[in-house]
Amino acid sequence: MPATRNSGGILADDRREEREKIVAMLTKAYWMEVETVMSYIAGSTNPDGVRAQEVMSSLREDIQEELGHAMQYATRIKELYGVVPGSLEFSAEQDYLQPPDSQSDIVHVIKGVIAAESGAIDFYNQIIEATEASDPVTNDMVIAILRDEEGHRRLFEGFLREYEEASSQRQA
Repeated sequence: MPATRNSGGILADDRREEREKIVAMLTKAYWMEVETVMSYIAGSTNPDGVRAQEVMSSLREDIQEELGHAMQYATRIKELYGVVPGSLEFSAEQDYLQPPDSQSDIVHVIKGVIAAESGAIDFYNQIIEATEASDPVTNDMVIAILRDEEGHRRLFEGFLREYEEASSQRQA
């Protein structure tokens, strides 16, 4: 770390504590994205059935986008004088994205994705609020990522509605 940073903004020496709080939030977001990538790989590979194919295909596309988000968070952590953590610091939290007991249970996968995206949306809104006045670069980046996450959730909510409607029609 340089001896002095006299520039204004979040990189200034006198903003170190605030910067470290932002880095901690970005680190959590980074791990959320990395864990989501791992779970989406499983979710895009494990399911069986013709009806699962569209969900699996969507997850395969989302893997690249989520990985891109992780890279953006990593880059911003570094820019804020933080250190991007290594794998030994990882601790899984997304139990709702674990593979279902039955590989044909695509609804479980869909609900897990909705839960993951909802958690990301909630947390990213917290980052946006925390950086609104102090760190416009992080704020803009997270707003753009939030838009992606909202789009993912909306898509999977549509998948869920389709499956629920088909299920209710079979029961009628």
